[in-house]
Amino acid sequence: MKHVSLRALAAIACAVLAGNAAHAQAWPQRPIRIVVPFAAGSSPDILARIVNEKLSGRIGQPLIVDNKPGAGGNTGTDLASKAAADGYTFLLSVNAPLVYNTVLYKTLPYDPFKDLVPVSLAATTPNVCAASNSMNVDSVKGWLAAMKQYPGKFNFASTGNGSISHLGVELIKLKTQSFAVHIPYASSGQAVTALVQGDVQYACLPPVTVMPQVKAGRLKALAVTSAERSALLPDLPTLRESGLPDIQAVPWFAYMAPKGTPPEVVQRMSREIAAVLKDPETQKRLQTAYFDPVGSTPEALSKFMDEELRRWKPVIERAGLKPDN
Repeated sequence: MKHVSLRALAAIACAVLAGNAAHAQAWPQRPIRIVVPFAAGSSPDILARIVNEKLSGRIGQPLIVDNKPGAGGNTGTDLASKAAADGYTFLLSVNAPLVYNTVLYKTLPYDPFKDLVPVSLAATTPNVCAASNSMNVDSVKGWLAAMKQYPGKFNFASTGNGSISHLGVELIKLKTQSFAVHIPYASSGQAVTALVQGDVQYACLPPVTVMPQVKAGRLKALAVTSAERSALLPDLPTLRESGLPDIQAVPWFAYMAPKGTPPEVVQRMSREIAAVLKDPETQKRLQTAYFDPVGSTPEALSKFMDEELRRWKPVIERAGLKPDN
């Protein structure tokens, strides 16, 4: 009887393993939701939609962008972290809600390092520091001189408290001992609109929203926030070249999944995203929108997030930055 029971247990185990393998091979069986914690027209939204066009063909199911803006990306990131871990919800989020906000906020409704699992580092883009025409400056030197000459006169826009567009300018203020009022917006599109209208006087924002206004003569581009000149914007100097060393603040975009998502699904999604990001047609479209495609393994993204936390935590704490700065 005991022998029979062991054989029965072995058969059950084999059946379970076979069932799991079949499930992995069968995924996906229905459309997949990509939560973007920012508004339509924002940089992560544009990135998601470009990638989705090829990605849906590779996995054989539609990918639906679900915009959930709010609280600087925290709202949508939290929603994704609490979604069913069944392989049908993924998140495309950015620096702040995935790393920086764990330092900026005393409490968060989610822990990105515990409630989400890395899938792929998708892309980076150099922020462009731009000034409203009302500031009447055409260089970083002139911009900084105006801020020092008229302390408290200027406002700057960001894509939300704790965003890289916020932290980058706070670092500039810290290094130059200048002052300006921070005005956070729900998306880069809204921030650029405020900049064009003169509601704010300067900002360091994603080029996909800034550069069309620069080319139309409505804004003046001053510099990029990357460590080196960007091949996508070769005519713009870096902040370092402009006399501001030790300041680099580059937005990055990463795919994540709710904790508990089947590892084989995470690995498959990671491989498919990397393949799409290597596709020449997709690369051309992304570069036209000023994205540098990356594509990484889940393990590489996990290591990258740890490095970002180690790099920015002391900066945030030393500067005394808070969510409502």
